[in-house]
Amino acid sequence: MTSTAQAPQSGAGSSAHPEHLGHVIFIAAAAAMGGFLFGYDSSVINGAVEAIRSRYDIGSAALAQVIAIALIGCAIGAATAGRIADRIGRIRCMQISAVMFTISAVGSALPFALWDLAFWRIIGGFAIGMASVIGPAYIAEVSPPAYRGRLGSFQQAAIVIGIAISQLVNWALLNAAGGDQRGKLMGIEAWQVMLGVMVIPAVLYGLLSFAIPESPRFLISVGKLDRAHEVLREVEGDALDLDARVAEIEHAMKSEHKSTFKDLLGGGGFFFKPIVWVGIGLSAFQQLVGINVAFYYSSTLWQSVGVDPTESFFYSFTTSIVNIIGTVIAMIFVDRIGRKPLALIGSVGMVVGLALEAWAFSYHLVDGKLPSAQGWTALIAAHVFVLFFALSWGVVVWVFLGEMFPNKIRAAALGVAASAQWIANWAITASFPSLADWNLSATYVIYTVFAALSIPFVLKFVKETKGKKLEDMG
Repeated sequence: MTSTAQAPQSGAGSSAHPEHLGHVIFIAAAAAMGGFLFGYDSSVINGAVEAIRSRYDIGSAALAQVIAIALIGCAIGAATAGRIADRIGRIRCMQISAVMFTISAVGSALPFALWDLAFWRIIGGFAIGMASVIGPAYIAEVSPPAYRGRLGSFQQAAIVIGIAISQLVNWALLNAAGGDQRGKLMGIEAWQVMLGVMVIPAVLYGLLSFAIPESPRFLISVGKLDRAHEVLREVEGDALDLDARVAEIEHAMKSEHKSTFKDLLGGGGFFFKPIVWVGIGLSAFQQLVGINVAFYYSSTLWQSVGVDPTESFFYSFTTSIVNIIGTVIAMIFVDRIGRKPLALIGSVGMVVGLALEAWAFSYHLVDGKLPSAQGWTALIAAHVFVLFFALSWGVVVWVFLGEMFPNKIRAAALGVAASAQWIANWAITASFPSLADWNLSATYVIYTVFAALSIPFVLKFVKETKGKKLEDMG
């Protein structure tokens, strides 16, 4: 399985004819539906947290495990997706992912106990992990080189749109249920409908997978050269020298070094090579600032400081819209001002937003609510935090990880860094409810400290990769 950074390049197919480009955009958008489901499934649980706590009468620690357990599936799915796709193909892998998303949605909507709800969330997590790997790699392999960067951005755009749509759907369903997460809709509780609605995009993803071609790289790897010729003509234009293009891809595949975990070792007493630790650090900081609290627990957070449930769902939706805006800003400026400056700007903005939230949450509730000034400060600061994360670390870290490693270790190093990200994500997700019960303000102080520490980390250890060839890394 190849990453975006490793996809074969060609001067012969450097542009697609206009009549082909529209079709390529459709193919990339269809593949990016996996990213949409990634975002949707990751954040839809936000609307069900308090209802699950109430229905099963569980404490914060048990609740956190049910929410965070999906990340175990994510890690397994991400770790195995590449091998699965190399063996049975990218399209078949998408179809398996779509089936698992569908099963997870139905099972999560109709649980008969807490343990099977957790099981269905693991299944959904496995599908998320697969989608996080398959989508970007497939898009890279079918995109004409001249459009690869822009088409590759479809995956990240689809993820943030999926997050936003999940919050909009949750808000609409909560209103339909009279503002009660456990209110009846279609014969079941509202939170169950929220989790079940994912069946619709999951089935659509599966259907779209039958309408797009297999990756030419995979077709060549299994000897289906005639079909590879057809797909290359379909996505890169009629003027392409098909034999030369196939020969180029074959040569690239034969010359690729299959990096292994052993290649990452050699850091003396530090186990890994220094560049691998930098990648792990970037991944860890991206999660340790608490970004996923905003997507997994925001409704619960706002309700804990006295915000009406319906309004809390609406604020979760507006936060996800800010996330989209920030992501678009990052896509515009990441190649203009560079990765490192953008990361530093984001870190400073996150420190400000998180510190203001910590200050606001330090005040005692009056009649179950934050004082007006502190309430509005917390709400605005939360949006500021998400905006600065989205326009920097949300995008920049993935760009860095795709570019910063030497060719010899890129695939293996990216895998280790991505694993570190899932682990840090799990740590934050699993710990937030208990930490919030202990001291919500202090919890945000912890996130603020991590955001502040990311500044010297970037300044000292992270090197700018803008404008450098992948062959020059390391």
